[in-house]
Amino acid sequence: MKILLKENVFDAALNRIRYLFKEFPTVIAGVSGGKDSTVIFNLTMRVARELGRLPLPVFWLDQEAEWTDTVNYCRWLMYQPDVKPLWFQMPMHLDNAASFTTKFLKCWDPQLEGMWAHPKDPISIKENTFGTDRFKELFTAIFSGLYPGQRVAIVAGVRCEESPSRLMGLTHDITYKWVTWGNKNTKTHITFYPIYDWKYTDVWHAIHTEKWPYNKIYDQYYRYGIPVHQMRVSNLHHETAVRSLFILQELDPPLYERLVARLPGVDTAGKFGREFYAHRLPFMFKDWCEYRDYLTEKLCGNDPKWQAGLIKMARQWDYLLEDAPKDRQRGAAAVVNSILCNDYTGTKTDNFRTHFLNKYRMDVADAFDWADNQMRRDQDPKTFKWFEHHFRNKGALWTDAAGAKWFQRRRYRYRLKGDTVFRELRTDVNQAPSS
Repeated sequence: MKILLKENVFDAALNRIRYLFKEFPTVIAGVSGGKDSTVIFNLTMRVARELGRLPLPVFWLDQEAEWTDTVNYCRWLMYQPDVKPLWFQMPMHLDNAASFTTKFLKCWDPQLEGMWAHPKDPISIKENTFGTDRFKELFTAIFSGLYPGQRVAIVAGVRCEESPSRLMGLTHDITYKWVTWGNKNTKTHITFYPIYDWKYTDVWHAIHTEKWPYNKIYDQYYRYGIPVHQMRVSNLHHETAVRSLFILQELDPPLYERLVARLPGVDTAGKFGREFYAHRLPFMFKDWCEYRDYLTEKLCGNDPKWQAGLIKMARQWDYLLEDAPKDRQRGAAAVVNSILCNDYTGTKTDNFRTHFLNKYRMDVADAFDWADNQMRRDQDPKTFKWFEHHFRNKGALWTDAAGAKWFQRRRYRYRLKGDTVFRELRTDVNQAPSS
Protein backbone atom coordinates (compact mmCIF):
# COMPACT_ATOMS: atom_id res chain seq x y z
CA MET A 1 0.00 0.00 0.00
CA LYS A 2 1.33 3.43 -0.96
CA ILE A 3 0.93 6.32 1.47
CA LEU A 4 0.96 9.65 -0.37
CA LEU A 5 2.48 12.60 1.48
CA LYS A 6 2.07 16.33 1.02
CA GLU A 7 5.80 16.63 0.32
CA ASN A 8 6.88 16.28 -3.33
CA VAL A 9 9.60 13.78 -4.26
CA PHE A 10 12.17 16.49 -5.03
CA ASP A 11 11.97 18.03 -1.55
CA ALA A 12 11.71 14.59 0.07
CA ALA A 13 14.95 13.51 -1.61
CA LEU A 14 16.74 16.67 -0.47
CA ASN A 15 15.61 16.10 3.11
CA ARG A 16 16.77 12.48 2.98
CA ILE A 17 20.20 13.59 1.79
CA ARG A 18 20.34 16.26 4.51
CA TYR A 19 19.66 13.52 7.02
CA LEU A 20 22.57 11.46 5.65
CA PHE A 21 24.96 14.41 5.95
CA LYS A 22 23.93 14.84 9.59
CA GLU A 23 24.39 11.14 10.33
CA PHE A 24 27.63 10.39 8.44
CA PRO A 25 30.98 12.21 8.44
CA THR A 26 31.61 11.10 4.86
CA VAL A 27 28.97 11.23 2.12
CA ILE A 28 29.86 10.13 -1.43
CA ALA A 29 27.81 10.60 -4.60
CA GLY A 30 27.97 7.49 -6.77
CA VAL A 31 27.45 8.02 -10.50
CA SER A 32 27.25 5.91 -13.65
CA GLY A 33 26.60 8.65 -16.19
CA GLY A 34 22.86 7.92 -16.31
CA LYS A 35 19.84 10.14 -15.71
CA ASP A 36 19.32 8.89 -12.14
CA SER A 37 22.89 9.58 -11.12
CA THR A 38 22.57 13.03 -12.72
CA VAL A 39 19.83 13.74 -10.18
CA ILE A 40 21.86 12.18 -7.36
CA PHE A 41 24.93 14.26 -8.17
CA ASN A 42 23.05 17.55 -8.34
CA LEU A 43 20.91 17.00 -5.25
CA THR A 44 23.85 15.82 -3.17
CA MET A 45 25.99 18.72 -4.38
CA ARG A 46 23.21 21.16 -3.47
CA VAL A 47 23.07 19.83 0.08
CA ALA A 48 26.87 19.69 0.39
CA ARG A 49 27.08 23.38 -0.54
CA GLU A 50 24.22 24.26 1.78
CA LEU A 51 25.95 22.53 4.72
CA GLY A 52 29.51 23.58 3.88
CA ARG A 53 30.62 19.99 3.16
CA LEU A 54 32.75 20.60 0.07
CA PRO A 55 34.46 19.23 -1.88
CA LEU A 56 31.97 16.42 -2.54
CA PRO A 57 33.54 13.01 -3.24
CA VAL A 58 32.08 11.64 -6.51
CA PHE A 59 32.63 7.98 -7.36
CA TRP A 60 32.64 6.41 -10.84
CA LEU A 61 33.89 2.92 -11.66
CA ASP A 62 34.82 3.34 -15.34
CA GLN A 63 34.27 0.02 -17.15
CA GLU A 64 36.27 1.08 -20.26
CA ALA A 65 33.66 -0.14 -22.81
CA GLU A 66 31.44 2.87 -22.17
CA TRP A 67 29.47 5.08 -24.53
CA THR A 68 31.55 8.05 -25.69
CA ASP A 69 28.81 10.39 -24.43
CA THR A 70 28.92 8.67 -21.02
CA VAL A 71 32.67 9.23 -20.77
CA ASN A 72 32.32 12.86 -21.83
CA TYR A 73 29.59 13.52 -19.29
CA CYS A 74 31.39 11.81 -16.39
CA ARG A 75 34.61 13.63 -17.28
CA TRP A 76 32.70 16.92 -17.04
CA LEU A 77 31.40 15.90 -13.60
CA MET A 78 34.83 14.94 -12.32
CA TYR A 79 36.35 18.26 -13.36
CA GLN A 80 33.79 20.39 -11.50
CA PRO A 81 35.60 22.67 -8.99
CA ASP A 82 33.67 21.44 -5.92
CA VAL A 83 34.21 17.74 -6.72
CA LYS A 84 36.75 15.38 -5.19
CA PRO A 85 37.09 12.87 -8.06
CA LEU A 86 37.03 9.17 -7.27
CA TRP A 87 37.29 8.10 -10.91
CA PHE A 88 38.58 4.53 -11.17
CA GLN A 89 40.19 3.36 -14.43
CA MET A 90 41.94 0.25 -13.18
CA PRO A 91 42.30 -3.42 -14.18
CA MET A 92 39.20 -5.52 -13.46
CA HIS A 93 37.24 -8.35 -15.05
CA LEU A 94 33.79 -7.69 -16.52
CA ASP A 95 31.45 -10.29 -18.01
CA ASN A 96 31.31 -10.45 -21.81
CA ALA A 97 27.83 -11.56 -22.92
CA ALA A 98 28.79 -11.49 -26.60
CA SER A 99 31.16 -14.49 -26.65
CA PHE A 100 31.30 -18.06 -25.34
CA THR A 101 35.08 -18.24 -25.75
CA THR A 102 36.13 -14.86 -24.30
CA LYS A 103 33.99 -14.62 -21.19
CA PHE A 104 35.56 -11.48 -19.76
CA LEU A 105 36.80 -8.12 -20.79
CA LYS A 106 39.89 -7.40 -18.73
CA CYS A 107 39.23 -3.69 -18.47
CA TRP A 108 42.27 -1.44 -18.77
CA ASP A 109 44.62 -4.36 -19.51
CA PRO A 110 48.05 -2.67 -19.37
CA GLN A 111 49.34 -4.94 -22.14
CA LEU A 112 46.66 -3.67 -24.54
CA GLU A 113 46.88 0.05 -23.88
CA GLY A 114 46.72 0.96 -27.57
CA MET A 115 43.43 -0.92 -27.95
CA TRP A 116 41.50 0.54 -25.02
CA ALA A 117 37.98 1.70 -25.87
CA HIS A 118 38.93 5.17 -24.62
CA PRO A 119 42.13 6.54 -23.04
CA LYS A 120 42.73 6.99 -19.33
CA ASP A 121 42.30 10.43 -17.87
CA PRO A 122 45.10 12.23 -15.95
CA ILE A 123 42.99 12.61 -12.78
CA SER A 124 41.72 9.04 -12.57
CA ILE A 125 42.87 6.37 -10.10
CA LYS A 126 44.71 3.78 -12.20
CA GLU A 127 46.03 1.09 -9.86
CA ASN A 128 43.91 -1.68 -8.39
CA THR A 129 45.13 -2.15 -4.81
CA PHE A 130 41.84 -3.46 -3.42
CA GLY A 131 42.39 -7.23 -3.37
CA THR A 132 39.92 -8.22 -6.10
CA ASP A 133 39.48 -7.66 -9.82
CA ARG A 134 35.86 -8.87 -9.95
CA PHE A 135 33.42 -6.09 -10.75
CA LYS A 136 30.68 -7.08 -8.29
CA GLU A 137 33.15 -7.29 -5.40
CA LEU A 138 34.97 -4.06 -6.17
CA PHE A 139 32.46 -1.58 -4.77
CA THR A 140 32.70 -2.95 -1.23
CA ALA A 141 36.46 -3.48 -1.58
CA ILE A 142 37.12 0.07 -2.78
CA PHE A 143 35.23 1.80 0.02
CA SER A 144 36.74 -0.56 2.60
CA GLY A 145 40.19 0.28 1.25
CA LEU A 146 39.67 4.04 1.08
CA TYR A 147 37.71 4.46 4.33
CA PRO A 148 38.66 1.60 6.67
CA GLY A 149 36.60 1.62 9.86
CA GLN A 150 34.97 4.95 8.96
CA ARG A 151 31.25 5.63 8.73
CA VAL A 152 30.42 6.30 5.08
CA ALA A 153 27.16 6.92 3.22
CA ILE A 154 27.22 6.29 -0.53
CA VAL A 155 24.33 8.00 -2.31
CA ALA A 156 23.16 6.24 -5.47
CA GLY A 157 20.30 6.40 -7.96
CA VAL A 158 18.30 3.17 -7.66
CA ARG A 159 14.52 3.57 -8.06
CA CYS A 160 11.70 1.14 -7.19
CA GLU A 161 9.90 1.81 -10.47
CA GLU A 162 12.56 -0.18 -12.32
CA SER A 163 11.76 -3.60 -10.84
CA PRO A 164 9.46 -5.37 -8.34
CA SER A 165 12.46 -6.71 -6.42
CA ARG A 166 13.73 -3.18 -5.84
CA LEU A 167 10.31 -2.14 -4.60
CA MET A 168 10.33 -4.97 -2.07
CA GLY A 169 13.94 -4.45 -1.05
CA LEU A 170 13.68 -0.68 -0.52
CA THR A 171 10.36 -0.45 1.29
CA HIS A 172 10.04 -3.44 3.62
CA ASP A 173 13.08 -3.80 5.85
CA ILE A 174 15.20 -1.39 7.86
CA THR A 175 18.77 -0.74 6.70
CA TYR A 176 19.80 2.07 9.03
CA LYS A 177 17.79 3.33 12.02
CA TRP A 178 14.36 4.07 10.46
CA VAL A 179 15.60 4.02 6.84
CA THR A 180 14.50 1.23 4.49
CA TRP A 181 15.82 2.78 1.25
CA GLY A 182 19.36 1.51 1.51
CA ASN A 183 21.70 -1.45 1.36
CA LYS A 184 24.30 -2.29 3.98
CA ASN A 185 27.67 -3.04 2.32
CA THR A 186 29.54 -3.42 5.61
CA LYS A 187 28.76 -2.43 9.18
CA THR A 188 30.01 1.11 8.58
CA HIS A 189 29.56 1.55 4.81
CA ILE A 190 25.96 1.87 3.61
CA THR A 191 24.56 2.72 0.19
CA PHE A 192 21.40 4.85 0.23
CA TYR A 193 18.86 5.50 -2.53
CA PRO A 194 17.08 8.79 -1.72
CA ILE A 195 15.19 8.94 -5.05
CA TYR A 196 13.84 5.40 -4.64
CA ASP A 197 10.23 6.63 -4.98
CA TRP A 198 10.78 8.78 -8.11
CA LYS A 199 9.24 7.97 -11.49
CA TYR A 200 11.32 8.39 -14.62
CA THR A 201 9.10 11.37 -15.44
CA ASP A 202 10.16 12.96 -12.14
CA VAL A 203 13.79 12.44 -13.14
CA TRP A 204 13.45 14.17 -16.50
CA HIS A 205 11.23 16.90 -15.07
CA ALA A 206 13.95 17.73 -12.53
CA ILE A 207 16.75 17.65 -15.15
CA HIS A 208 14.93 20.01 -17.52
CA THR A 209 13.40 22.29 -14.89
CA GLU A 210 16.74 22.74 -13.12
CA LYS A 211 18.61 22.90 -16.46
CA TRP A 212 21.16 20.29 -15.33
CA PRO A 213 23.63 19.02 -17.94
CA TYR A 214 23.03 15.34 -18.75
CA ASN A 215 24.38 12.48 -20.86
CA LYS A 216 23.55 13.25 -24.51
CA ILE A 217 23.27 9.56 -25.44
CA TYR A 218 19.69 9.87 -24.18
CA ASP A 219 18.91 12.28 -27.03
CA GLN A 220 20.16 9.72 -29.55
CA TYR A 221 18.20 6.95 -27.84
CA TYR A 222 15.04 9.05 -28.02
CA ARG A 223 15.50 9.85 -31.71
CA TYR A 224 16.16 6.18 -32.42
CA GLY A 225 12.95 5.12 -30.64
CA ILE A 226 14.55 3.06 -27.86
CA PRO A 227 12.01 2.24 -25.08
CA VAL A 228 12.64 4.09 -21.84
CA HIS A 229 13.39 0.90 -19.86
CA GLN A 230 16.13 -0.05 -22.37
CA MET A 231 18.01 3.27 -22.29
CA ARG A 232 21.14 1.97 -20.59
CA VAL A 233 24.22 4.20 -20.55
CA SER A 234 26.76 2.20 -18.52
CA ASN A 235 28.88 -0.51 -20.15
CA LEU A 236 28.05 -2.12 -23.47
CA HIS A 237 28.63 -5.86 -23.29
CA HIS A 238 27.58 -7.52 -20.04
CA GLU A 239 24.44 -9.66 -19.77
CA THR A 240 21.99 -6.84 -19.06
CA ALA A 241 23.56 -4.35 -21.50
CA VAL A 242 24.29 -6.39 -24.64
CA ARG A 243 21.30 -4.78 -26.41
CA SER A 244 23.47 -1.68 -26.69
CA LEU A 245 25.69 -3.51 -29.19
CA PHE A 246 22.72 -3.86 -31.57
CA ILE A 247 22.68 -0.10 -32.23
CA LEU A 248 26.25 0.89 -31.37
CA GLN A 249 27.40 0.95 -35.01
CA GLU A 250 24.71 3.50 -35.91
CA LEU A 251 24.93 5.72 -32.84
CA ASP A 252 28.71 5.70 -32.22
CA PRO A 253 30.58 4.25 -35.24
CA PRO A 254 34.15 5.05 -34.07
CA LEU A 255 33.51 3.36 -30.70
CA TYR A 256 32.00 0.35 -32.50
CA GLU A 257 35.19 -0.10 -34.54
CA ARG A 258 37.40 0.18 -31.46
CA LEU A 259 35.27 -2.26 -29.47
CA VAL A 260 35.15 -4.81 -32.31
CA ALA A 261 38.95 -4.84 -32.30
CA ARG A 262 39.04 -4.92 -28.50
CA LEU A 263 36.56 -7.67 -27.63
CA PRO A 264 35.51 -10.88 -29.45
CA GLY A 265 31.80 -11.29 -30.06
CA VAL A 266 30.94 -7.59 -30.34
CA ASP A 267 30.66 -7.68 -34.15
CA THR A 268 28.54 -10.84 -34.03
CA ALA A 269 26.11 -9.29 -31.53
CA GLY A 270 26.00 -6.11 -33.58
CA LYS A 271 25.07 -7.99 -36.75
CA PHE A 272 22.55 -10.32 -35.11
CA GLY A 273 20.71 -7.45 -33.43
CA ARG A 274 17.42 -8.47 -31.85
CA GLU A 275 17.88 -12.03 -33.15
CA PHE A 276 20.71 -12.40 -30.66
CA TYR A 277 17.94 -13.44 -28.25
CA ALA A 278 15.34 -16.16 -28.77
CA HIS A 279 12.03 -14.33 -29.15
CA ARG A 280 10.35 -17.35 -30.73
CA LEU A 281 10.79 -21.07 -30.19
CA PRO A 282 12.79 -22.54 -33.11
CA PHE A 283 10.61 -24.86 -35.16
CA MET A 284 12.79 -27.93 -34.62
CA PHE A 285 12.11 -28.07 -30.86
CA LYS A 286 8.83 -29.28 -29.36
CA ASP A 287 8.99 -26.82 -26.44
CA TRP A 288 11.26 -24.42 -24.53
CA CYS A 289 12.36 -27.16 -22.13
CA GLU A 290 13.79 -29.22 -24.98
CA TYR A 291 15.50 -26.13 -26.44
CA ARG A 292 16.93 -25.26 -23.01
CA ASP A 293 18.34 -28.77 -22.55
CA TYR A 294 19.86 -28.72 -26.05
CA LEU A 295 21.66 -25.41 -25.46
CA THR A 296 22.82 -26.54 -22.03
CA GLU A 297 24.46 -29.60 -23.62
CA LYS A 298 25.88 -27.95 -26.75
CA LEU A 299 26.92 -24.48 -25.62
CA CYS A 300 27.83 -24.81 -21.96
CA GLY A 301 30.16 -27.81 -21.99
CA ASN A 302 33.25 -25.59 -21.93
CA ASP A 303 32.25 -24.53 -18.39
CA PRO A 304 31.30 -27.70 -16.46
CA LYS A 305 30.39 -25.78 -13.31
CA TRP A 306 27.98 -23.52 -15.18
CA GLN A 307 26.54 -26.48 -17.07
CA ALA A 308 25.96 -28.49 -13.89
CA GLY A 309 24.27 -25.50 -12.27
CA LEU A 310 21.92 -25.07 -15.24
CA ILE A 311 20.99 -28.76 -15.19
CA LYS A 312 20.24 -28.57 -11.47
CA MET A 313 18.22 -25.38 -11.92
CA ALA A 314 16.19 -26.89 -14.76
CA ARG A 315 15.37 -29.94 -12.65
CA GLN A 316 14.27 -27.78 -9.69
CA TRP A 317 12.17 -25.38 -11.77
CA ASP A 318 10.47 -28.18 -13.72
CA TYR A 319 9.59 -29.87 -10.44
CA LEU A 320 8.27 -26.69 -8.86
CA LEU A 321 6.18 -25.73 -11.92
CA GLU A 322 4.97 -29.17 -13.00
CA ASP A 323 1.38 -28.18 -12.20
CA ALA A 324 1.71 -24.89 -14.13
CA PRO A 325 2.86 -25.87 -17.67
CA LYS A 326 2.77 -22.34 -19.13
CA ASP A 327 4.92 -21.02 -16.31
CA ARG A 328 7.24 -23.98 -16.72
CA GLN A 329 7.79 -22.91 -20.34
CA ARG A 330 8.42 -19.32 -19.22
CA GLY A 331 11.12 -20.54 -16.86
CA ALA A 332 12.77 -22.60 -19.59
CA ALA A 333 12.71 -19.60 -21.96
CA ALA A 334 14.40 -17.48 -19.30
CA VAL A 335 17.21 -20.05 -19.08
CA VAL A 336 17.51 -20.13 -22.89
CA ASN A 337 18.07 -16.38 -23.11
CA SER A 338 20.45 -16.52 -20.17
CA ILE A 339 22.55 -19.08 -22.05
CA LEU A 340 22.46 -17.16 -25.34
CA CYS A 341 24.02 -14.10 -23.72
CA ASN A 342 26.64 -16.13 -21.85
CA ASP A 343 25.11 -15.21 -18.51
CA TYR A 344 27.19 -17.70 -16.56
CA THR A 345 26.92 -15.59 -13.39
CA GLY A 346 23.12 -16.06 -13.50
CA THR A 347 21.90 -12.46 -13.54
CA LYS A 348 18.98 -13.17 -15.88
CA THR A 349 17.92 -16.38 -14.16
CA ASP A 350 18.18 -14.62 -10.80
CA ASN A 351 15.88 -11.91 -12.15
CA PHE A 352 13.32 -14.54 -13.18
CA ARG A 353 13.64 -16.21 -9.80
CA THR A 354 13.15 -12.92 -7.97
CA HIS A 355 10.42 -11.42 -10.15
CA PHE A 356 8.39 -14.56 -10.77
CA LEU A 357 9.39 -17.73 -8.96
CA ASN A 358 9.60 -16.28 -5.46
CA LYS A 359 6.25 -14.55 -5.96
CA TYR A 360 4.79 -17.81 -7.30
CA ARG A 361 6.03 -19.68 -4.24
CA MET A 362 4.67 -17.08 -1.85
CA ASP A 363 1.31 -17.06 -3.65
CA VAL A 364 1.20 -20.83 -3.15
CA ALA A 365 2.13 -20.37 0.50
CA ASP A 366 -0.55 -17.69 0.98
CA ALA A 367 -3.17 -19.98 -0.55
CA PHE A 368 -2.20 -22.85 1.76
CA ASP A 369 -4.53 -23.67 4.64
CA TRP A 370 -2.37 -22.55 7.57
CA ALA A 371 -4.00 -24.48 10.39
CA ASP A 372 -3.00 -22.67 13.61
CA ASN A 373 -0.56 -20.67 11.45
CA GLN A 374 1.64 -23.70 10.89
CA MET A 375 2.83 -25.66 7.87
CA ARG A 376 4.45 -29.10 8.19
CA ARG A 377 6.88 -30.50 5.66
CA ASP A 378 4.60 -33.46 4.79
CA GLN A 379 1.66 -31.15 4.06
CA ASP A 380 3.34 -29.26 1.19
CA PRO A 381 6.92 -30.49 0.49
CA LYS A 382 7.54 -28.02 -2.37
CA THR A 383 6.58 -24.89 -0.47
CA PHE A 384 8.30 -26.12 2.69
CA LYS A 385 11.48 -26.75 0.72
CA TRP A 386 11.44 -23.15 -0.53
CA PHE A 387 11.17 -21.79 3.03
CA GLU A 388 13.99 -24.10 4.08
CA HIS A 389 16.16 -22.98 1.17
CA HIS A 390 15.42 -19.30 1.84
CA PHE A 391 16.43 -19.50 5.50
CA ARG A 392 19.57 -21.45 4.64
CA ASN A 393 20.78 -19.19 1.82
CA LYS A 394 19.30 -15.77 2.57
CA GLY A 395 19.45 -15.69 6.34
CA ALA A 396 16.85 -14.23 8.65
CA LEU A 397 15.62 -10.71 8.00
CA TRP A 398 14.43 -10.01 11.52
CA THR A 399 15.33 -11.23 15.02
CA ASP A 400 12.83 -10.85 17.85
CA ALA A 401 13.53 -9.95 21.48
CA ALA A 402 13.86 -13.64 22.40
CA GLY A 403 16.52 -14.17 19.72
CA ALA A 404 14.27 -16.15 17.34
CA LYS A 405 15.04 -15.53 13.67
CA TRP A 406 12.24 -14.70 11.25
CA PHE A 407 11.78 -14.17 7.52
CA GLN A 408 9.41 -11.28 6.75
CA ARG A 409 7.26 -10.91 3.63
CA ARG A 410 4.06 -8.99 3.03
CA ARG A 411 1.75 -9.16 6.04
CA TYR A 412 3.49 -12.06 7.78
CA ARG A 413 6.77 -13.14 9.32
CA TYR A 414 7.86 -16.77 9.20
CA ARG A 415 10.04 -18.93 11.44
CA LEU A 416 11.46 -22.35 10.62
CA LYS A 417 11.80 -24.93 13.36
CA GLY A 418 12.47 -28.56 12.52
CA ASP A 419 9.87 -29.82 10.06
CA THR A 420 7.43 -26.96 10.69
CA VAL A 421 7.12 -23.38 9.43
CA PHE A 422 5.38 -21.03 11.85
CA ARG A 423 3.90 -17.69 10.83
CA GLU A 424 2.41 -14.71 12.61
CA LEU A 425 0.82 -11.48 11.47
CA ARG A 426 3.16 -8.51 11.39
CA THR A 427 2.22 -5.64 13.66
CA ASP A 428 5.34 -3.54 13.22
CA VAL A 429 5.14 -0.19 11.42
CA ASN A 430 8.37 1.56 10.42
CA GLN A 431 8.06 5.32 10.90
CA ALA A 432 10.53 8.05 10.06
CA PRO A 433 11.34 10.62 12.74
CA SER A 434 9.25 13.79 12.72
CA SER A 435 12.23 16.01 12.01
